[in-house]
Amino acid sequence: MCSIIEPASQLVVDLKPEYIDKVDWKMLSKNPKAISILEQNLDKVCWKDLSENPNAIHLLEKNLDKVKWRMLSGNPNAIPILEKNLDKVDWWRLSLNPNAIHILEQNMDKVHWDWLSTNPNAIHLLEKNLDKVNGFFLSSNPNAIHLLEQNLDKIHWENLSLNRNAIPILEKNLDKVHWDMLSWNRNAIPLLENNLDKVRWNWLSLNPNAIHLLEQNLDKVSWSNLSSNPNAIHLLEQNLDKVSWSSLSENENAIPILEQSLLTKVR
Repeated sequence: MCSIIEPASQLVVDLKPEYIDKVDWKMLSKNPKAISILEQNLDKVCWKDLSENPNAIHLLEKNLDKVKWRMLSGNPNAIPILEKNLDKVDWWRLSLNPNAIHILEQNMDKVHWDWLSTNPNAIHLLEKNLDKVNGFFLSSNPNAIHLLEQNLDKIHWENLSLNRNAIPILEKNLDKVHWDMLSWNRNAIPLLENNLDKVRWNWLSLNPNAIHLLEQNLDKVSWSNLSSNPNAIHLLEQNLDKVSWSSLSENENAIPILEQSLLTKVR
């Protein structure tokens, strides 16, 4: 039986019986805005996914025996816990943790350069070790644009197409663009608007800045992907029969709908 949920926000829709108790607890455990629900339902929490939730540190500190250290190693807010448990750290995932730079600098022999290449706060380390940098991973690093511009031959264009800061490079190399990834790129809206015939609508459905395009093309929308789009709540509320409740459960702005799904459950 689900615990009684104290609503954290205003409930905005009246749910039909078929939408009651539809929350996916695994996905909800990742949701940074769902902490109040999770606190009241610890027996339903997925600790693997909670371990990467940046707002769940207080819960993780009280349940270290349940923590999944591999996932925690990538959690940007878990640094105090990780510093006290370096023997449990997963150095692969720590290498991509933007708040772990000081730990990595003190343990350079443990750094994984592939994953460090994606770390936006590791640019100074990457600049000093270009022979170790992996262009595949670097292409997705939003702070590495100057390095990529100097090494166009090492770019992985699919990853670059999703890089929000790479629009100037992509505009000059439209023949190399991967339109599926570009459709997901929140800073690529002008490019996409000028190339609607190339847009991949399933990926565009994930793009929080593409709502105006999606509203005009609802027949092309992927409702599963749209369900995780934080700016699509009004569309989802109007089309609950099309929603993926698994994807919705990780949507930070869907808490009112999820709360009502739980509150309305016949207890």
